[in-house]
Parts: sequence; C-alpha cells; structure tokens
Amino acid sequence: MADQLWPGLLAEAWAALASATGGAAPNSPDGQLRLGADPRLPAGLEVLWVSGAPGHLPSRLPVEDVAVACTGTALLAAAALHAQRGGDCGSRGSPTARLDLGHVAAAFRSEAYLRVNGEQAGPGFAPLSRFWRAADGWVRTHGNYPWHRSALLRALGCSDDPESVAAAIAALGARQAEDLVVGAGGVASAVRGEDSWRTEPAGQAVAATRLVEGTAIGGAPPRWRPAGALPASGIRVLDLTRVIAGPVATRYLGALGAEVLRLDAPDRPELALHAYDGLPGKHSALLDFGIADGNARLHELLSEADVLVHGYRPHALDRFGLSPELLAERHPGLVVVSLSAWGSRGPWGGRRGFDSIVQAACGIAMAESADGERPGAMPCQLLDHGTGYLCAAAALQALARQSTHGGTEFRELCLARTAHWLLALPRGEPAPSPGADGDDPAWLVTLDSADGPVTTVRPPGRLDDEALAWPRRLSRYGSDQPAWSRSG
Repeated sequence: MADQLWPGLLAEAWAALASATGGAAPNSPDGQLRLGADPRLPAGLEVLWVSGAPGHLPSRLPVEDVAVACTGTALLAAAALHAQRGGDCGSRGSPTARLDLGHVAAAFRSEAYLRVNGEQAGPGFAPLSRFWRAADGWVRTHGNYPWHRSALLRALGCSDDPESVAAAIAALGARQAEDLVVGAGGVASAVRGEDSWRTEPAGQAVAATRLVEGTAIGGAPPRWRPAGALPASGIRVLDLTRVIAGPVATRYLGALGAEVLRLDAPDRPELALHAYDGLPGKHSALLDFGIADGNARLHELLSEADVLVHGYRPHALDRFGLSPELLAERHPGLVVVSLSAWGSRGPWGGRRGFDSIVQAACGIAMAESADGERPGAMPCQLLDHGTGYLCAAAALQALARQSTHGGTEFRELCLARTAHWLLALPRGEPAPSPGADGDDPAWLVTLDSADGPVTTVRPPGRLDDEALAWPRRLSRYGSDQPAWSRSG
C-alpha cells in the first residue's frame, strides 16, 4: 500500500485539528493544507492499521484515500480522548485503532444500502435534483425538499414536469439560472471548472480558510469527564443537523458511546431515507425553537450538554440565542461544531448548498466527467461523509482540549473546504474494483425499529479489536421527548 495517499492525508487532517486554535500558518495559494502545527499523532497512535484491498470507490480523484483519512482521524481522536480520560479497553493506554477499506467504502455509501423491511426507504435524489443543460453550459439543482422544489419552480416560472424545467433552464445561461434559483430561496449552481471556481470571490474565500477552523472563548473552567466503556461514554451531544454530513458526525459520536439527542423543526420534516440513515445511535425529537417554550427547552438541554453540533447556515441560529458569544455566556464550557456548505466567509457564506451542489460549483463534477463535456459525480457523497467524520473528530479533539484548557470551544467545517483539499491531491484513472463491495454482509447489521427491521451499515472501525456498534433499537424519527436520559 506504499502508493496510497491516506497516511499523509491522515497526518494533514490531524494537524488541522491540532492547529484549529493554535495559530497555524495560512493555506498556500494552491489550496494545499500547510501544516502549521506539529502533525505527529499522540504517543501510541502513530499507526492506524488499515486492512483490505483498495478500489471500492473508483474515481479519477483520490476518493478512497480521503475517505480513509477522514474516518481514521475520527477514530484516532476517539482513542486519544479515551486515553486522556483514563480509559483502558485492555490496551494499557490508547486503544489500537483499525479500519477496513471495504467497510469504509460501505459507510460512505450507507444511504445506498439502507433497507426498511427489506425495501429501499426512498430515492437518493428527487426528479428535479439533477444536471440540466443550459444555453451555455450546465446547471445542477437540488429539489429533494418540498420547499426547495417550490423555490426552484417559482424562480423558473414553470410546472414540476421535468420537461418543463429542462425547457426553462435551456433558455437561460447557467449563471443566470443559478442567480434566479438562489435568489428565490432555492438551491442550484452553475457547473464550473476548477480554474473558474478558484478565480471567483467565493472560491477564493473558501481557499483562504483552513480545513478545520477553530476559536475559543475563555472564562469557563475545564470540565473533567471520567472515562467510561467507550471513548465518548457520558458525553451528551445535542444534534441540530439533517441530510447526511451532520448526521454522519453525530451518529458516529453515538457509536463511540455519546448520548445523542437530535432535534428537528416540526414544520421541516426529514426525508424518509435520511430519517432512517441518520438516526442510528441517537434519540430523535421535534422542537420549535421559534416559540418561547421551545426556545427555553432548547437552552435547558444545552445547559446539560457537552457538545452542540449544528448544520444550519452561518448565523442562521443567532436569533435563537445560539451565537458564539451568547453560547459562551449562557453555556460556558460547551464544545460547538458548526457545519455548512460554503463556510462563513465570502459572498457565498450564507448560501444554501448540498454535496452535489458543491461538487458542481467547485470543479469536481467536471473532474469526474467521462467525456469532458457532460458533468459526472464521485462514487459516493464524499464531501458529506468525509466532512461528517471530520466534524466528529473536531468535536472529540475539542472535548480533549476543553478538559485541559477550559473555555468554550468552537470548530467550523464546510463541504467546500473539504472539496478544495480533495482537488489539490494527485489523481489518475479509476482502479478496478477488488470484486467485493459494500453489500458484504460483514458490514451490514439489522436493527429493530417500530417500523420493522432496518438494515444499515455498521459504524466503521475497531478499538482494541472490538468493533463499534449501533444500539440494537433504532428510534423513530421525532418520536422521543426533547430530554436527556437521567442516566446519561
């Protein structure tokens, strides 16, 4: 495996975590992460054991290497936190961390393998979520959610028939269509090449950020959290995320032992596919932050939480009292991880976006084109899943830092910055598949639920040869009370 990139990428991701509040050097103009902090892993964690044959995620871009690096970073951050808290797991110190390439590939395509009563829970993309040919190029739209589909149709002034949408976009320039849809509150992007994206203000703003941005507000004493059976045992995580990236982060924290409570707005129901795929390892409740009682309950939950993970656009939660300054004042010592499509800087800092939209805007879609004309896609939603595991790693690393230095810790990640990291790496032709894929029964598990058996991918990774696992029963979306377990 000497030609694999993931060992170096793992060191880069670890350095990004370590330097998130340590004053690392800025990124170089070409977007490569410049290591501004000591990239060495903690003593005893220099080696991540990775087994299995490569080739499960064939791509012109090093998708599999980035997937392993992101997952491995989260697993090693868990092992480091466990060791700091005094955990053992029989290893006389830091647990030994192991990953399998086939398992990682399956985890990064978990929504494709989800089954409820043996049937798919829903399509990955709605009919209006696709590439469309414009008058001078291509446009990618996202209409999975009803409110985004309505905004798309309102902007284009057409019916929801795909032929009608195609005709409307074909009459427009790609940038014109993007501006119309985004201006109406929808989600779309003109398909750009890498060079074009990097010369635009939005691309330059993303390139100027770190893979993991971090700040801390002082004044809170360290929170000492004694070790439990798993690295995150006894940690309470409030989950304000949806779709893929955020739920990947929080479900992995759940697999590592955290008590995770996901809150969703009653008037914005999650799609069935993501409601099932994003809920292993957590409870699920509905809460309206916009009313007095709901907002008060939100802050009561935060007063007993250790970590807040949210996937709202930058500053969208400020009106609920969740700005960094107010969080540090009302809930000192909290770890806050925020996730967005484009980050909080530049002209796109408040823009909506999803993995597929970021791929289109930043040049990945054209890098994956089979013919140089029609845009393509990666074999998995790497930006979502990879950034999700990095978010989990950031939360774990920030917990370790807070328990030593105190303060209220903030971490910020975005899909577009992960995309820049990927695009700066060497690439080649897709390697042939080794013959096994994510359908390998070894990576699948069936959980009990009120809706019948749910088959999904096991959480990737082993610590001291003990496989991570989901709790046996899967909560039904929105069915739990917005409350922490008294034994948590």
